[in-house]
Amino acid sequence: MAHTVFIDGGAGTTGLEIADRLEGREEFELVRLNDAERKDEDCRRSALNFADFAILCLPDDAAREAVALIDKDSGTRVIDASTAHRTAKGWIYGFPELVGPNVVSGADRVSNPGCYPTGFLALVAPLVRAKLLPNDWPYSVNAVSGYSGGGKGLIQRFEGEGSDIAFRAYGLGLDHKHLDEMKSKAGLKHAPVFAPSVIAGFRGMVVEVPLPIEAMRNSARPEELREELARYYENAPLVTVHQPEEDVSELLLHKNAEPWDGLDLYVFADKEGHTARLIAVLDNLGKGASGAAVQSLNLMAGCDPLAGLRA
Repeated sequence: MAHTVFIDGGAGTTGLEIADRLEGREEFELVRLNDAERKDEDCRRSALNFADFAILCLPDDAAREAVALIDKDSGTRVIDASTAHRTAKGWIYGFPELVGPNVVSGADRVSNPGCYPTGFLALVAPLVRAKLLPNDWPYSVNAVSGYSGGGKGLIQRFEGEGSDIAFRAYGLGLDHKHLDEMKSKAGLKHAPVFAPSVIAGFRGMVVEVPLPIEAMRNSARPEELREELARYYENAPLVTVHQPEEDVSELLLHKNAEPWDGLDLYVFADKEGHTARLIAVLDNLGKGASGAAVQSLNLMAGCDPLAGLRA
């Protein structure tokens, strides 16, 4: 029998991409509400409690309200794509490569990682755990994303008639909601300095962590960092750690990129190993959102973890 799945907030970009990844899969049956029913709390409550899995693609407050609508004895298992529960007690962080696929598969409450934190944590968390990078360094994060990650308002601003926006730097108050997630999940003593931006491309993301290794104490050399990442992700099919012999001279984001659920990691360094750039490339709507939710759903339902994904 197919598992029933209700995507609350399914009309948004993340919800639509999740539904697309589940299209034609016999293991799942989507519970659908029409426009009027989606706005009716009783209809939503019924769907949330009926479904085997509820995936929340909602603003933070609405996600908390949705969880409150689920009866304790309903048996509904939840994947929350919002920020609301990423550091909340009782919720499993939905990054199988970091927390372990068995942890996600046995969870009843899973919180999807943020798109920017996915890149940052994929690079930094394993290296801090291995004590190859210090946990008390004041890390900085330079990141650029496609505008689809900004929701309907930002999408309209970039796609509106006559729009000439090419680049948007934001988070200038240095209080971005991803900071607690980055700090706690990487095991850091200090939140990083986070510099996010958006470009005139629909999807795609580059996340960079620059390392002045010569000035850092207790930091391994760049080749050791790369070797540890390769070792850590050797059994992670969605993650590729690139090697220096590939001779990569530039990294590109394309305006009309296709959906992608993988994660590419790079360690670039100068010849002396005095400085390094840790870089993650991903699709903010793939491994950074919808693809991650489907990966967790696959694990929780006992399916092939890669089913429906574009690796």
